[in-house]
Amino acid sequence: MSVFLGIDHVDKVFPLTNGGSYIALKNIDLNVRQGEFVTLIGHSGCGKSTLLSIVAGLDTPTVGGVLLEGRQVSSPGPDRMMVFQNYSLLPWLTVQQNIELAVNKVLEDLPKGEREEIVAHNIKMVGLEHAAHRKPKELSGGMKQRVAIARALSIRPKMLLLDEPFGALDALTRGNLQEQLMRICEESQVTCMMVTHDVDEALLLSDRIVMLTNGPEAHIGQILEVPIPRPRKRMEVVNHPSYYGLRNEMIYFLNQQKRDKKRKAKQAPKVAVSRNGLEKVNLDIGFIPLTDCAPLAIAKEKGFFKEFGLEEVNLVREPNWKAIAEGVATGRLDAAQMVTGMPIALTLGVGGNTPVPVVTALVTSRNGNAITLSKELYSRGVRSLADFKQAIDQPYHKPHTLGMVHPASMHNLIMRYWLASGGIDPDRDVNLTVIPPAQMVSNLAAGNIDGFCVGEPWNSRAIQDNYGFVIATDSDIWAGHPEKVLGVREDWTRQYPETHIALIKALLMACEYCGDRRNREEILGILCRPEYVGVSGSYIRPGFIDPYVRTPGGDAEAALRHVYFNVDQANCPRRAEALWVMTQLARWNVTPFPRNWVEISERTRRIDLYGEAARQLGLPDSEPDRDSFSLFDGVVFNPDDPIGYLNSLQIRREFTVKEINLDSVTAIAA
Repeated sequence: MSVFLGIDHVDKVFPLTNGGSYIALKNIDLNVRQGEFVTLIGHSGCGKSTLLSIVAGLDTPTVGGVLLEGRQVSSPGPDRMMVFQNYSLLPWLTVQQNIELAVNKVLEDLPKGEREEIVAHNIKMVGLEHAAHRKPKELSGGMKQRVAIARALSIRPKMLLLDEPFGALDALTRGNLQEQLMRICEESQVTCMMVTHDVDEALLLSDRIVMLTNGPEAHIGQILEVPIPRPRKRMEVVNHPSYYGLRNEMIYFLNQQKRDKKRKAKQAPKVAVSRNGLEKVNLDIGFIPLTDCAPLAIAKEKGFFKEFGLEEVNLVREPNWKAIAEGVATGRLDAAQMVTGMPIALTLGVGGNTPVPVVTALVTSRNGNAITLSKELYSRGVRSLADFKQAIDQPYHKPHTLGMVHPASMHNLIMRYWLASGGIDPDRDVNLTVIPPAQMVSNLAAGNIDGFCVGEPWNSRAIQDNYGFVIATDSDIWAGHPEKVLGVREDWTRQYPETHIALIKALLMACEYCGDRRNREEILGILCRPEYVGVSGSYIRPGFIDPYVRTPGGDAEAALRHVYFNVDQANCPRRAEALWVMTQLARWNVTPFPRNWVEISERTRRIDLYGEAARQLGLPDSEPDRDSFSLFDGVVFNPDDPIGYLNSLQIRREFTVKEINLDSVTAIAA
């Protein structure tokens, strides 16, 4: 897409009288094509007009910037003309004189006759020849707004900015002006950005509709493409097959935001604060003995928990991921290291259970898994996904069984994705079974399974003990995917907000420590201890310190990011990634796909809390771009059309789309 206007990661922060600050806009990133009509919608207070003023140069962003044709916008200019709701006409001047004032000021180098022609042309364009010599008090509201539009267009701007231009008009006048604006924009090929509260107006005029979430930290929640051809006529637009679907999508988004505003208005119960400013200083945090539990181990062993006021943190080694989920859901654990999809699955009511809203404000590791197959399959010539499919298709004495650690884990979702991309139905062509990570190798050795997808060190142990080989790592399938996250119940973070921020900060520092490869030998020694992973260091070293080896006696390969903890904003719990997880959970009927997916994304991925902790540490606090992305097979995931993506997948189950009402869920007593 050729970028005409670029809004580049814009934040807007306003200082408060008490010395604090209010973050009105957060990480607004949007590109606009030349000639495109883009509309901003959202509830009052979401920062629509603030964003429009920044584009106009009437206000400046706190972070980021705006580029128009490659040049930074730093002040108002005639290349961007603003049309306000209140017309802003000079009452002592006529229609013609109001327009002449702008033309003579901006286009003063043109001959007088040409300027007069421009004024006359724009008066005619808005149908006001008969009123050219009237003053504003002699005009109706609609006529005044037409004068404002004519004045804006008369100086030949590159961009027209409209701030609820028809909001104060009656329905008939508004409809007529909308029709005229469409005609004018098509004739002049001007690029437009408009703020409105009217969903029908947005659909009639727009090529794209950008929907903003509530403030504080308002951001782009969803973007709708309007596939209605131009030129448009009102009745043709209303009768277009996409019209009511798009209209319902907008209203549904706005209703989600309305519910969110009401929910946030409820006050959390007050909890006594300790001497160090935290509500709770003794925590039980669950983890599974894997290489990527390193940030938790380091936060405890290097004193990061205590540095941020958490006086006693008990790391509870759990036997499996089911126990982790149970521990957080029942309140036995304050928090836990979780597989990426677990907060989402618990929130959606996995297994038909009552939803338990669980949030994450921190990704603690990325990558780190592999798909390991048995040495028997290796002896049969299996070296690739195509080979594995061929082996499955051949007569065999029993179905192939593969182990994974939890239905909501990336191990399950990545392996299913990998299988399906090769034409293998993971529910019909193979058997998938849940096995705790530490039991994977023994089950492979015993012949109970033909392979597994698990985190380290269990793949390397299978290779070194000559039980199997790695056919693919998760870096081969989706490099940089979120692997483990910090999970807490939503009601827990409401009850202990300062404790939660302290916990995030401690783990951010630990992730940074783990990311420094100079510390890896020390970390290795800690992980080998029985209270953590408790295995020989030779199993942990591949991909953590040493090059990675995929086959017994095979060549080593560089793998600096086989597992990583903190580079490239690794710790940000990105909403687009969470949405992809939701599609895969629905794809395989682990959970329904939430009709209110924007709300679920916002509530399970707490970018605001991550940002607050990061800012307190002086670290970058923005979420990376919400662009479309693809995995190894090139199938594009568009975060604005998750259901369309789901429907495009050839191998999948029949999925359901269901409204998930979290407001009816009774909070668990802490």
